[in-house]
Amino acid sequence: MSDKKRVYLFREGNATMKDLLGGKGANLAEMTNIGLPVPPGFTITTETCNDYTKLGKLPDGLWEDVLAALADVEKDMGKKLGDANNPLLVSVRSGAKFSMPGMMDTVLNLGLNDNTLKGIIAANGNERFAYDAYRRFLMMFSDIVLSGDYPKLAKHHFEVIFDALKEKKGAKVDTEVDAEGLKELVAQYKVYYKDVTGKDFPTDPMEQLKLAIVAVFKSWNNDRAIIYRNREKISHDLGTAVNVQTMVFGNMGDDCGTGVAFTRNAANGENKLFGEFLKNAQGEDVVAGVRTPEEISQLANEFPAIYKQFTDIAQKLEDHYRDMQDIEFTIEKGRLFILQCRSGKRTGVAAVKIAVDMVNEKRISKEEALTRVPPEALEQLLHPRIKNAKGAKEIAKGLNAGPGGASGKIALDSKAAIAMAAKGDKVVLVRKETNPDDLGGMLASKGVLTQLGGRTSHAALIARQYGIPTVCGCGAIKIDEVKKTVTVGDIVLKEGDIITIDGTLGLVYNVELETEPATVTGDFGTFMGWADEVRKLGVRANADTPEHAADAIALGAEGIGLCRTEHMFLGSERAPLVADMILAEDETTRQSALDKLLPLQRKDFLGIFKAMGGKPVTIRLIDPPLHEFLPNMSELLVEVTELRCKNPNSPELPAKEKLLGKVVDMHEQNPMLGLRGCRLSIYFPGIVNMQVGAIIGAACETKKAGLDVHPEIMIPLIGTVNELTYLKNQLKKVAEDTMKAEGVEVDYKIGTMIEIPRAALTADEIAKEAEFFSFGTNDLTQMGYGISRDDAGKFLPIYVDKQIFKTDPTETIDQKGIGRLMKICVEDAKAVNPKIKLGICGEHGGEPDSVKFCHRIGLNYVSCSPKRIPVARLAAAQAAIEEKG
Repeated sequence: MSDKKRVYLFREGNATMKDLLGGKGANLAEMTNIGLPVPPGFTITTETCNDYTKLGKLPDGLWEDVLAALADVEKDMGKKLGDANNPLLVSVRSGAKFSMPGMMDTVLNLGLNDNTLKGIIAANGNERFAYDAYRRFLMMFSDIVLSGDYPKLAKHHFEVIFDALKEKKGAKVDTEVDAEGLKELVAQYKVYYKDVTGKDFPTDPMEQLKLAIVAVFKSWNNDRAIIYRNREKISHDLGTAVNVQTMVFGNMGDDCGTGVAFTRNAANGENKLFGEFLKNAQGEDVVAGVRTPEEISQLANEFPAIYKQFTDIAQKLEDHYRDMQDIEFTIEKGRLFILQCRSGKRTGVAAVKIAVDMVNEKRISKEEALTRVPPEALEQLLHPRIKNAKGAKEIAKGLNAGPGGASGKIALDSKAAIAMAAKGDKVVLVRKETNPDDLGGMLASKGVLTQLGGRTSHAALIARQYGIPTVCGCGAIKIDEVKKTVTVGDIVLKEGDIITIDGTLGLVYNVELETEPATVTGDFGTFMGWADEVRKLGVRANADTPEHAADAIALGAEGIGLCRTEHMFLGSERAPLVADMILAEDETTRQSALDKLLPLQRKDFLGIFKAMGGKPVTIRLIDPPLHEFLPNMSELLVEVTELRCKNPNSPELPAKEKLLGKVVDMHEQNPMLGLRGCRLSIYFPGIVNMQVGAIIGAACETKKAGLDVHPEIMIPLIGTVNELTYLKNQLKKVAEDTMKAEGVEVDYKIGTMIEIPRAALTADEIAKEAEFFSFGTNDLTQMGYGISRDDAGKFLPIYVDKQIFKTDPTETIDQKGIGRLMKICVEDAKAVNPKIKLGICGEHGGEPDSVKFCHRIGLNYVSCSPKRIPVARLAAAQAAIEEKG
């Protein structure tokens, strides 16, 4: 038998005991101790849940502790569980350390049987109320406690029986069924239970209690709870407490009711009581929506004295906890009871307003306000949202790769997307996967849906950069590019049909849903100003165009941490020049194409430098393999084969055959580990020479116009210091020659991306040659784990569900493995080059936990998509606050 205390009466706990009593149990204890009208009860600890999970049974001695606590409650109430004359009924509820609303199980009205039912009727004289409570208990207990073993005991089977009885009685809603009808329903439920199980419904209240406690413990590991914890990044080993509490009833008549209220508006943060209530109902009726509730303000008309008492309690709780509270209450025979309070869930908009208001009200400090808002919640302020998805059923689910909602006509390739958008249509680009050639189609689209790819795939990276709502890795969709259809199960959609995607939740609908623009209030600017006062980590943006650079500045970026030059090679004017450069038979022809590209690239950089107003700009030289700028080999092979068979004398055939030969020559089995990055720069030096000439030329022109500029030239995919040394010497000459020709000196730096594990482990050599490092954590994670970020979407969700991986390493930095590489790199680099500038430009740079990790290991800045800049700014501020303790 364990010596540790497993069961706490409400009066024995307090608000600081959330680890042990869960949030609900700790708050019930706290409310009890500050004198609020809380029905008495007790809490079984979260540790006991973990013990149950390990043992597969209730720990020895627990039941005796439960009975002792129950006896205390019985004495307090003057009632007894199972007593036929004066019965006590209880609720059995879950309650983890962190709020998980609706994810685990609850049993109400426990203790009812045919004998105690008579006692309930004798006590209040309300036969209808008693049978209403009994029918609810029979259904809820069967569903929550026993449907795992008997699927036909699930709630909806009982609802079918009730619906049939209502039809028979001519009742439209539950409350129109009288006592005789409910008595008939109870008898039908019992018969159904015995038909399914072959046994009578459990009538011993002690057996009911034990089974209900076990069911709540088991619900910690139900599917929805696991999914919720994965999404909210809540540890799976915390366990849930069990709260056993005296039942009070809101369904005993018209002087009863139940409701849920927030001390402030959970949607917009307005400082006004916000909620709903129902007369003559139990709490589940409000949550389940079986009846339409009334606004909480109407409580003042129905029960004015109770409304005054409730508003006083609501204010007292908010004053006590110094945060907006979510309160559940019941009115029994004109008497108010508080069943639960917790810090209320709120939108990002509401979170910011409430935080700012509470500072202005002198309830909390600025630093505490900054810790109250989850950084990722700020994304809600910046993306269009689905206005109302109620009643709409999603047809598929993928990875939530780009936040926001979008509706539009299906376009199955970029050409179609551009054409449809040009006609004024809203478009959702649906592709098996995207590549750089799809940029035009993506920019023309309101949203993007891909069958393959993960959160750091091309589609996801571009989506976040350009603020395009995107769902990736949606394996349920099957695309037929020949028939121009998208199939999901039995549903067949054609190109041009309308769909809606929710990139925040990863959902797909086959109907048009309305979206609404995000609202950014004055409170948002105030709040972000506080974050900037506190944070030490710089925040830059990943931006490739002047327009996106301007967006980034507006959202608080302090520079550009990643400008991807390959996107500048796309478009109708440039694509032919790039193809000419790649396909050139000799250096003269290749250089001619590069000479034509140079002024176009220079114009690109000139626009970005001007938009950034003298802030630093890190420009990554060409990174992807050149075949990405050429036609797809398989598609070209089909085209050539068809010409050879159907039209061998076609004048197009020789050129197509020559192009195919070149594409075949350039084909690689594993292009992501092939001729790309710095290897491409060494193999085809003319490309990066042209790019550096354009960068330095644009910088000189900007400086002549009176604006100081600080370009940082970043060489990608370095694996050895020799690669960096070779290219640095080559590119410095280009830079010096360009400045000499322009007659202007500019302050420029040459550095490298750290994205190959060997580079991280040899930082002591590379840092002697580099003026800055920027961690490319997308590739560093891919190579460190040996996974393809474009293909891992097939198995990573399973790994996370099964807890093989605690989190998706493509979404959050793996601090133990990949993070260890980064830490070694930082320490070794600073040892030989104390002035080296260190940053991160992978998508992890906008993920809150990763940002905090970057702060802890001593990076100078993070860089992320423009829309995630506020997220990174807040996460960096929270990291600084956490460091102070």
